[in-house]
Amino acid sequence: MQAAPRAKEIRKKVMSPSADSLGPGGSLEEVHRTVPIPQTRWWRRMLAFAGPAYMVSVGYMDPGNWATDIEGGSRFGYTLIWVLLMSNAMAILLQTLSARLGLVTGRDLAQACRDEYPRPIRYVLFVLCEIAIVACDLAELLGSAIGLNLLFGIPVLWAVAVTGGDVLILLMIQRLGIRKMEAFIVMLISIIGACFVIEIFLSRPDWSLVAGGFVPQPLRGAHLFVAIGILGATVMPHNLYLHSALVQSRDVTRSRPAVAQACRYNLIDSAIAMNLAFLINAAILVVAAATFYRNHLQVTELQEAHSMLDGLLGTGIAPVAFALALICAGQSSTVTGTLAGQVTMEGFLSFRMRAWLRRVMTRALAIVPAFLVILWVGEGGVYRLLILSQVVLSLQLPFAVAPLVKFTASKRKMGPFASPRWVQVLAWTAAGIIVALNVELVLENVCCWAGEAGRPGWLLAGAAVPVAVGLAGLLLWMVLKRDRLAQATKPATADDVAGAAAKLQKRFHRIGVALEARAEDAAMLAEAISLARAHKAELLLIHVVEGVGGQWYGPQTGDYERRQDETYLRTLAERLGGDLQTEGVPAVRWALGYGDITRQIAHLVEQEKVDILVVGSHGHKGLSDLLHGTTITGVRHALTIPVLAVRG
Repeated sequence: MQAAPRAKEIRKKVMSPSADSLGPGGSLEEVHRTVPIPQTRWWRRMLAFAGPAYMVSVGYMDPGNWATDIEGGSRFGYTLIWVLLMSNAMAILLQTLSARLGLVTGRDLAQACRDEYPRPIRYVLFVLCEIAIVACDLAELLGSAIGLNLLFGIPVLWAVAVTGGDVLILLMIQRLGIRKMEAFIVMLISIIGACFVIEIFLSRPDWSLVAGGFVPQPLRGAHLFVAIGILGATVMPHNLYLHSALVQSRDVTRSRPAVAQACRYNLIDSAIAMNLAFLINAAILVVAAATFYRNHLQVTELQEAHSMLDGLLGTGIAPVAFALALICAGQSSTVTGTLAGQVTMEGFLSFRMRAWLRRVMTRALAIVPAFLVILWVGEGGVYRLLILSQVVLSLQLPFAVAPLVKFTASKRKMGPFASPRWVQVLAWTAAGIIVALNVELVLENVCCWAGEAGRPGWLLAGAAVPVAVGLAGLLLWMVLKRDRLAQATKPATADDVAGAAAKLQKRFHRIGVALEARAEDAAMLAEAISLARAHKAELLLIHVVEGVGGQWYGPQTGDYERRQDETYLRTLAERLGGDLQTEGVPAVRWALGYGDITRQIAHLVEQEKVDILVVGSHGHKGLSDLLHGTTITGVRHALTIPVLAVRG
């Protein structure tokens, strides 16, 4: 059998108690492969695959993008539209690679990182992801709050509190299934698009100048800085993790033609969704250029843009449409941010949390800084907090892009679906540009903030240097690290496990049983005797004297409890020894411990070289555990041998 040479490897996979041994599991298991793929007409299949990219696309039109688009249009007119187009092309490429990774390997990007990197690196990447997701949620929270403030006049502080309650809406939608959630997102995107169609109609841009904006131009000075902001706010790191998980909601047959077909349809889905996001971002920039740049007004804040629209366009429809679109952008982005948090937590740590608890935790971490900034510096600080959230996202982006490009180029992971050479060149080029521009964006903002803060700010910036060097070193290691062998990440098959189990069969030579000197000992003793008979093994009876005398004086104690327990074990061993010797059990011995039950049992087991330990479980739970205590958990963690729990 081929599995036999791999017995040691399989044993580690099957028998290890770590989280990694729980098996790969499916991304977003509650919706994993829940969408059937019809085999009738091509357009039905295309509609079945449509959805994941639309959910991801909302990250490309969140309030952080609005801020950079409005600033670019109000300061430089239509000249930066080509920057939006270039960043959109990069987004299509990276999101397509993310979808291919999920479809081909059956692993989302977080799970692939868990397979590839050692535990400390996984924890660092997970923490970076969590910080980025909280920053993203902060941007969405502030965007929705600003929209409520603009539409209904609610103070931003109260609007933040109201927006925090959208967790209830999200939870209701999640219960309806992935297709209903995708329909909800598409509805919000449609509202955003309709609002900006109205805005463009009212602002009447110069279409010849709009066409000229698609021609690349040199970027210098302020043009370069704003272009960096636009590119830096485009690709969101959590979207790369999310897309690789969402595509697995489709029930794709695990065959090469079916996977190839799924990759083609997801490419179409990504191209359409990302181009819609581009059109909305371009519409925001065009409206800003046609409204503010034409009137020589420089606008950097969302509130300023809203307040000026009414006066410049002469109608109340424009500001209402602007505020409504902003609310929809914030709400749609918050749905995908929550799912991304679930994907990264389950992927990196193999740890599942209830959806409502995960959502409340993320939103609470976003609300706290929003409240503090508004209370400290007033509503004027909201825009700066919005920019800060984009800087934090930029810091995490390289740690999502680099492994994605590397994994999808690996033949060991992707097989025949590995990226061809020309795609690798494009992907690494896009990754390099995005990383370089994001680093530039972070440096510019940090230096600006440090300068404004004076001496304390520069001290803080100096303290950040070691962290930056460490993160740069980690990124370089991730890029240069060689791939693990394919079989190291493949889940064990039934044949592998069966072969390894046959190879690993062992005999127990000494069987221990932890007794309590109670009637319940009979059940534990019966199991231990059965094992001893089957393996012709020695039987060791273990008991711990846990009274005051045992705790203080140990073996020197001569109190009534010690004498009674010793008599119990000796008599039991003598009684069983004579009967079991005729059945092949070489001996029945006994051993007493003194003091702490868990430590003493573990000590005696190691001292006597016991191969398997039988312990009792009385079914205590809740308050009973606090009153009676628990022994099994402590013993199990203290030992490396098998522990058999028997209900007494």
